[in-house]
Amino acid sequence: MESRKPGVVFWTSDDVLLQTVLHAEDKLRGNLKDFAGFKVLIEGGGYNKIWLETQPMGGEMYAKRDIEAAKNNQLLFIRTQREDGRLPGSITVEDGKLPPQFNKFQGFCFAGPALNMYYWLDEDRAYLDSLRKALEGFDRYLWENRDSNQDGILESWCVTDTGEDGALRYKDAPFWWEEETPPTGYQAVPIASMDFMGYSCAARQTLADISLITKDGKAAFWQKEADKVRDVIRDKLWDDSRGACFDIDCKGQKMDALLHNNLRLMYWKALYPDMTERFVKEHLLNPEEFWTPFPLPSVSRKDPLYRNAPGNDWSGQPQGLTWQRAITALENYGYDALVPVLAEKLFAVLKRDQAFTQQFDPDTGKPTGRIDGYGPTMLAFLEYLSRVHGVHPQRDEIRWTATGARQTDYTVRYREKEYRLVCDGKTARALIDQKVVFEFAIGKAIITDREGGFVREIDLVYKEATAC
Repeated sequence: MESRKPGVVFWTSDDVLLQTVLHAEDKLRGNLKDFAGFKVLIEGGGYNKIWLETQPMGGEMYAKRDIEAAKNNQLLFIRTQREDGRLPGSITVEDGKLPPQFNKFQGFCFAGPALNMYYWLDEDRAYLDSLRKALEGFDRYLWENRDSNQDGILESWCVTDTGEDGALRYKDAPFWWEEETPPTGYQAVPIASMDFMGYSCAARQTLADISLITKDGKAAFWQKEADKVRDVIRDKLWDDSRGACFDIDCKGQKMDALLHNNLRLMYWKALYPDMTERFVKEHLLNPEEFWTPFPLPSVSRKDPLYRNAPGNDWSGQPQGLTWQRAITALENYGYDALVPVLAEKLFAVLKRDQAFTQQFDPDTGKPTGRIDGYGPTMLAFLEYLSRVHGVHPQRDEIRWTATGARQTDYTVRYREKEYRLVCDGKTARALIDQKVVFEFAIGKAIITDREGGFVREIDLVYKEATAC
């Protein structure tokens, strides 16, 4: 059979939701750009580069619609990696060239999405080997260069090392930092950083996953190395009295701000399950902290450093990028039932305003921030759609999800098969290449292999009694 190009076709009886989906898909096509002969998906909304913080993850989410751009959003970071292992924080295009920028880390939503792309690329072993080398080099760079005081905790040296523009907790820290030696004379940096520990944990866990694929005998080693990072996070950054992780400033003092960055740690699989249980129940689901009318502010609403500031500001307002990461973060630890709850909150706001901006007011959900067309918000919206009314391929598994009372019809092409889920508002039918393989009642996600063989079932009925 000839390989089929990826693609998504969606219909729903909810006309406004359907129009919003078409609007997002159209604007995302506008974020496809030519970078010196490589088609990439830029961040958009006024951000005209590809960023390590957003675009490997965003590209992989867009693989459902354009596999070439999705692949290039990984490969350009691998190909511009420095010899010492450092990956660029961003890549731009100038005069037909692709200058990598090493003046910040910005973030690290790369390891897991890049491995997911291996499956979209028909298990290309050359690609997998290049990814393995990139992750080994990056992790080695971190531990050779970002633990300047040798306390066993990796450090953030500037505001954009963790992508938290405007965050008050950074105090007088430099916005960029191009030197390979730590800054001195500042109030907070170098910061012993939960984010940087998450970068390392994600790289090591993904290397363990790669070793299981290649059977190179190193899976146990890399799993142990990832657990070492988790152990340090628990021992040095976790506050058991508060049920959350906190950074440490350059003076050795705990930085008391309660941050959504704990959710980032869940995205990187950098916490143990008992830690996530406490953070989710005590903080994430607390309406006075992170479960605001429009949820997921960057800083707990009860925290003194919280600010409801519009624009590109990580001191308070919920960010589209946080919503994007939250899907994987919650699914990593079995909180799948929260994803449709968030989805409906996001659907309501986007259907109302038809604007895909970077930030939202936590009380009203009104869009704020940069101009319309912000990629992480649009990709988050379409990814939530696949978790409520659709089919989501990931590695060797297919997730079929039907929640809510809408009539829907969702088709995605993955590798050489077409997966379709049709729902009448009560019952869903799963089809592979137009042949019905099973049916199920709404309120569930069914996980199968690529042939439709049953793997497991996930109950998506949200029980509010489990919240704080």
